[in-house]
Amino acid sequence: MNHLLTMSGLTLNEIENILHEAEQFSEGNSWKVDHQMFVANMFFEHSTRTRNSFEVAEKKLGLEVLNFYAESSSVQKGETLYDTVRTLESIGMNGVVIRHHENNFYQELVGKINIPIINAGAGTGEHPTQCLLDLLTIKQEFQTFKDLNVAIVGDISHSRVAHSNYDALTRLGANVVFSGPNEWQDNTDKFISMDEAVREADVLMLLRIQHERHEGKMGNSKEEYHQAYGLTIEREKTMKKHSIIMHPAPVNRGVEIADELVECDRSRIFKQMQNGVFARMAVLKRAFETKKINELTVQL
Repeated sequence: MNHLLTMSGLTLNEIENILHEAEQFSEGNSWKVDHQMFVANMFFEHSTRTRNSFEVAEKKLGLEVLNFYAESSSVQKGETLYDTVRTLESIGMNGVVIRHHENNFYQELVGKINIPIINAGAGTGEHPTQCLLDLLTIKQEFQTFKDLNVAIVGDISHSRVAHSNYDALTRLGANVVFSGPNEWQDNTDKFISMDEAVREADVLMLLRIQHERHEGKMGNSKEEYHQAYGLTIEREKTMKKHSIIMHPAPVNRGVEIADELVECDRSRIFKQMQNGVFARMAVLKRAFETKKINELTVQL
């Protein structure tokens, strides 16, 4: 079963294959399922980019899409995630895309659910499809990951994006460092100052402050954070000539990055969003191609 749960669960060969498929889609290649198949998008946290780019990707592949809304479902009556997914499987879903506030929500599903499960963001744990679209964006820019200097800046300890990207980029040969407030450091000794991160990075990956995970507590005001850890106009001038700016979005303009820099020549923020469709098409193709093969095997 070709689930996508974590980046660490993918081999380097699998990552490269997914990126190759995504590049093919970005160049205009197409692929569609050859018979009716259904996928459920189950988002237990708010989303704009991930939910909508998954839906666009699904429709481009010819999949029938069911958008599940937890607030109007039997989840409100106490139904478990397992029973909810098992119900959707029973009524004909061929795969599920799930965003959930629990880091390891998929553990209660794997081995019990017989359809592909795609992690669309798990608490503060991992966000593999965001990582894949980030990798695609970096590959398009530099053609390689080896020896690239990547600085991930901001709310590291609460960021599933940071965790997924660190795992994949390190295995692909990049040099990954972190920067941000001391209280948001993760279990790593690779923290450097913001000014050094900006100067040395080939890829400067800024992260949103996860306000919803801080229980209303922040040591700095937004203005103080921007001056201490944000990409200001003055800091941007110290970046290498070829370096790029990335951000998984949503962007807090004037906090993580100066408003004027969100769409500057270095910025690949909206390119990342565009690549999200192609990366998710590749992930879905991987899941549903295998699903089709498995179904044919059972029929034989």
